[in-house]
Amino acid sequence: MKRVLIIGGYGNFGSYIARSLADHQGIQLIIAGRSEERARTFCENLETANNAEGVSLDISQEFETRLKGLAPDIVIHTSGPFQSQGYEVARACIAIGAHYIDLADGRNFVAGISSLDQAAKKADLLVISGASSVPCLTSALIDTYRNRFASLESVHYGITTAQKTNRGLATTAAILGYTGKAFSTRVNGQEQRVYGWQDLHSRQFSSLGKRYLGNCDIPDLALFPVRYPDLKTIRFYAGLEIPFLHWTLFGISWLVRVGLIPRLEKAAGLMLKLSYLFDPFGSANSGFFMELTGKVSEGHTETIRFDLTARSGDGPFIPCMPAILLARKLAQDKLYDRGAFPCMGFITREDYLEALKPLDISWTETAS
Repeated sequence: MKRVLIIGGYGNFGSYIARSLADHQGIQLIIAGRSEERARTFCENLETANNAEGVSLDISQEFETRLKGLAPDIVIHTSGPFQSQGYEVARACIAIGAHYIDLADGRNFVAGISSLDQAAKKADLLVISGASSVPCLTSALIDTYRNRFASLESVHYGITTAQKTNRGLATTAAILGYTGKAFSTRVNGQEQRVYGWQDLHSRQFSSLGKRYLGNCDIPDLALFPVRYPDLKTIRFYAGLEIPFLHWTLFGISWLVRVGLIPRLEKAAGLMLKLSYLFDPFGSANSGFFMELTGKVSEGHTETIRFDLTARSGDGPFIPCMPAILLARKLAQDKLYDRGAFPCMGFITREDYLEALKPLDISWTETAS
């Protein structure tokens, strides 16, 4: 029996993970959050193979002491935004002897997790950061398709969200944290400065129609130039379903860029509440695409396009799936790696997509 502690377990992503692990015979869940009442209520409504515990836990207050008392074997950290966090939670897990998994989307946070590699190996533990769509799914796709090219030269990819989906304050704050701010990405073999939520353009998504997209800062932009040194261009975009909301955020990004708004993430709570007013005009359908272009022979290039569509509000399961799969493997003692790593190379494209099959999620692959 493995005790799996989910920090933020009754929250947006944590609740998806908890429900997916609840029926595992070898797992006892510990649902943790700042409110013990909410944690216990969530546990009472959770159908589990083993009794779940609901506890209060604040990562900023005597965390290691509290963690030691709970004695988890595996900790899943879902409580962002990670852009403003250090590695205190991961270090505490190493100190008390628990494997650590997080859903971080912070570029520097995920890229820097290897700084804990020596400590994790010494403690015979696995520490994984970025167990989410990026960089887990995105790297799994590139790992699968790159061998079809003599030389893979560029990847363009992105997500479009569903308006009618669960969205949390941490995710909202993370998005606003880079809106209008400069960051770098590789373009034509050189690092190029771009700005969050700018380079506005539209794209036709499979089954969803036209959606607007803008620059998005993710861990891939730091990790992929090292993992895939032959790639000359790496561009990632994100977009909102409602055009008015996307255009509004695009406009606000300029206010941030010119310095009229210094800290947009402070308005995350207000903007999150306002966004719900537009739910009647949206759907529960989200999408992801990746286009990989490269040479297949002398003088001939090819583009492979992978499209994924999530309906019925099942989109949040996509970023949650790596943590679910990793926790199951650790609970069954089927994951032998030790050390601290970004979440790349641990889950294959086939395993990822197989886990999504029970959901209202479909995908296609085309080549041209």
